[in-house]
Amino acid sequence: MEWLVRGAQANDSLFFHYSGHGGLTKDTDGDEEDGWDEGNISHTCVKRFDILIDDIVVIYPIDYKETAHIVDDEMHEIMVRPLPAGCRLTAIFDSCHSGSALDLPYIYSTEGKIKEPNLYAEAGSSLLDAAKSYSKKDFGGVFKGITGFAKAVSGSQSRADEKTRKTRTSPADVISWSGCKDSQTSADTQVAGQGTGAMSWAFTEALTENSQQSYQQLLISIRSKLRAKYSQKPQLSSSHPMDTDIIFVI
Repeated sequence: MEWLVRGAQANDSLFFHYSGHGGLTKDTDGDEEDGWDEGNISHTCVKRFDILIDDIVVIYPIDYKETAHIVDDEMHEIMVRPLPAGCRLTAIFDSCHSGSALDLPYIYSTEGKIKEPNLYAEAGSSLLDAAKSYSKKDFGGVFKGITGFAKAVSGSQSRADEKTRKTRTSPADVISWSGCKDSQTSADTQVAGQGTGAMSWAFTEALTENSQQSYQQLLISIRSKLRAKYSQKPQLSSSHPMDTDIIFVI
């Protein structure tokens, strides 16, 4: 992860793909609304929140026994926070409980809307202006829109959600595709006799069939391919408000 982002500059395009097991761990800094930090676990997927190993289910690298686990907060600090404006990171997490694996503050529905309609309406045109600025690469406009949105957030929004938005936004174009919601598991599958993650397969198939899809269309395509056999719902999230109608690029 550190190697990937080391020396990153504007106009760089970075790609990160993780396909493995996933899990949850107790949230220690108050940024997760469900009280759990998301992660990947090397030996098993946790099927239910109440079936935990020593009450800790976290991100484990291959050498986790020697080096310990990695949680979403750490991945954000390593791969997102150092990136400058104009740098793009596309990340794919094909793992259980990976909806917010990269801890990005904006999650989108298949309608291309941020998954908080009350806040969206209350913020008025701030997010729309930010999205338009993003598509034009006008980062000054993006942050003006984000500032307007932040001012519009009501006191009723959870402290976890507020903290996430205040600390997890980034001027870089960071996009994360996750295999499922935080509360779900991501399935394995077989393709041509070889094992692979269902999300990775669906993502590849969707782009192979049509490489000129918008972010919104691609999210719909991926979910459509998985719907027949799997209950998991892939998630799309970003580091700042974005226009999901623009064409997907890596």
